[in-house]
Amino acid sequence: MVSSLLDTSVYVSAFRRAPASAFTPRNDDPESQLWLSAVVLEELYAGATDRNREEVKQLQRGFDHVDRIIVPTLDDWAQAGRVLAQLAAKYDYEAIGRGRLTNDALIAVSAARMKIKVITTNARDFGRLAGFCALQWQLDT
Repeated sequence: MVSSLLDTSVYVSAFRRAPASAFTPRNDDPESQLWLSAVVLEELYAGATDRNREEVKQLQRGFDHVDRIIVPTLDDWAQAGRVLAQLAAKYDYEAIGRGRLTNDALIAVSAARMKIKVITTNARDFGRLAGFCALQWQLDT
């Protein structure tokens, strides 16, 4: 089974249908190869309300417990910057466009480093990012 991580967009929509515990992997389940990006976690906390902040905290604890949180390295940050510069040159993004893509670029390069597929609803941005790093991604349907 290919390891994967869910982009923030997938969690936001999934939390409307199921509790966070439905997405927490277990170490004793060899079929569970789900990872959590620290960048996704930051985005979830940033968008959380008082009502659903505890769910995000539960998600964090679950992934931390099984040691499946991807944290961008210094090289990931540098690679994300290079990818953003290449995107800006190819697609004529201004600074605001690059800033908007920073988190997605960090998710993409850190997932690519670990050979983990990103599942997202954001086909446009992740499709473009895949052109500049070895990102495996799929559209959540």
